[in-house]
Amino acid sequence: MNAHSWRIAGEAVVLCNCDWGCPCQFNALPTTGRCEAVGVWEVREGHFGPTGLEGVRFARIYSWPGPIHEGNGTRQLIVAEKANDEQGRALDALDRAEEGGPYFEVFAAVCPNRLETVTAPIELTCDREGRTASLRVGEITEAEVEPIKNPVTGEAHRARIDLPGGFEYELAEMGNTVHARVETGPVSFSLENSYAQFNAFDWAPA
Repeated sequence: MNAHSWRIAGEAVVLCNCDWGCPCQFNALPTTGRCEAVGVWEVREGHFGPTGLEGVRFARIYSWPGPIHEGNGTRQLIVAEKANDEQGRALDALDRAEEGGPYFEVFAAVCPNRLETVTAPIELTCDREGRTASLRVGEITEAEVEPIKNPVTGEAHRARIDLPGGFEYELAEMGNTVHARVETGPVSFSLENSYAQFNAFDWAPA
């Protein structure tokens, strides 16, 4: 039984080093043989026990030496500076998978190497329908995302991934990571013209 009742729901942008579509979403091997990813989540509705989480932003950085399902990954949680101490502790507890929830439990299992949680200013502008985003997490990461473009006409190309019952999301819009940079101690990488997803999320204990 979980110590706290909780739920968080909102919008997310997640970028990784795979080609558009990301084979990992289809239980296939990653494009380059390993996985590196960064995401920002903005909570629109949420609570952790009596602590309200509306408006809180957080980011996560992930790195695996091989495919995600083989594990041994490294992860780090970054909580927005604007979050108060109670909100920060709530997000840290969730990230540790101490309070249940399929998303947190799965990633804790495949990312056992957890770096210390840090705080930083998190800037995010995101348009899921338009497939555009700009994000900055202190000096740790920054990225720009645009729609996938038709190689002949240059027009925006729209594609989605539909995962009924998915633990991360059920429907995601696809985008192109124009560029992204991540620098946080043992995890550093850059992305260019790679996978990006825009999705709503709604997580709670199973």
